[in-house]
Amino acid sequence: MPVVNRIADMSAEMTAWRQHLHTIPELGMECHKTAAFVADQLRSFGVDELHEGIATTGIVAIINGRGDGPTIGLRADMDALPMTEETGLLYASIHEGKMHACGHDGHTTMLLGAAKYLAETRNFSGRVALIFQPAEEDGGGGEVMVKAGIMDQFDVAQVYAIHNSPGKDFGSFNTRTGPIMAAADTFHIRITGKGGHAARPHDAVDPVVAACALVQSLQTIVSRNRNPLDQLVISTTQIHTGTTDNVIPETCYINGTIRTFSKDVQAMVAKRMQEIVDGHATSYGLQVALEIDYGYPPTVNHAAQATFAAEVAGEIAGEAGVKTDIDPVMGAEDFSYMLESRPGAYLMLGQGEGAGVHHPKYNFNDDIAPIGASFFARLVERAQPATAGA
Repeated sequence: MPVVNRIADMSAEMTAWRQHLHTIPELGMECHKTAAFVADQLRSFGVDELHEGIATTGIVAIINGRGDGPTIGLRADMDALPMTEETGLLYASIHEGKMHACGHDGHTTMLLGAAKYLAETRNFSGRVALIFQPAEEDGGGGEVMVKAGIMDQFDVAQVYAIHNSPGKDFGSFNTRTGPIMAAADTFHIRITGKGGHAARPHDAVDPVVAACALVQSLQTIVSRNRNPLDQLVISTTQIHTGTTDNVIPETCYINGTIRTFSKDVQAMVAKRMQEIVDGHATSYGLQVALEIDYGYPPTVNHAAQATFAAEVAGEIAGEAGVKTDIDPVMGAEDFSYMLESRPGAYLMLGQGEGAGVHHPKYNFNDDIAPIGASFFARLVERAQPATAGA
């Protein structure tokens, strides 16, 4: 596998970076130790500009190439998950209840490796903007950084990111044009009836019966209101009500997630959910309130950039090591905000067998870090070749 030679030489150093970051997982916007480590490394590499404190702990570093040209953005997420690690590793988390269970420590390492190489060689024109982002898992750090104006401030013309993928062939790249990850919205339904003795249901207005019927009815949106060609998931994940066996409760709370790939389907779901809620309120003679919290939008790859990224990936992994027609993933990713702001692409990098992301025994495979760093480096050099004579 033709990893860039200079980056291959950094393998041990990159592993040390990654395993250090793994010990200090941080949540949301509060990635202070992680950002400090990243900033120290970037300074040692000799980046031309270092902008800290964006979205609390986000960083944008600029490396100038040889000759004039546009700016290409490369993004890595830095935050961890509120989980207890069960790997037993010597470099396991030292922060109780926090764990790098999604590989963002590896993503940060891959971008640092590319940064060191690009700062040394500068075999490209224009500039590269290295975007280290907090709060991907919760808080939408990508959106916050976009709203802070990084795309305009640094004149980013296009932007790319990669995510590790357990279970996919080691070193393989997997992507597609169009939607690659879903929008993630959350619904809350609060039912208010009339409590009473369970032996006298006629004197009460039972929210439990209404809740059971409502949950079943919500599934008809997928089976009867959705075009079968459109992908949609509606999952009810929580129902909370009652305290004991002989009391009909006054209230019931229902919660769940909606996953879509298009704004039309998203709007249809909201309309039908409201109609179903209103209908059940009338049918059962109680009050039902619906609230939908709109989360990350779908992650949609731009066709030209996804095609180009796949070509570059083929230089690293070989033609057989790149898949460009993977099925969309129903998970969500806040890189979506950057792709709404600028053309670009998102790719998955296979890391072989092992525990999946968000699992307490997950661990990033350090052997793929030079592969990801090489992809980032070649992406810049291919997108913005150095000006002759510069």
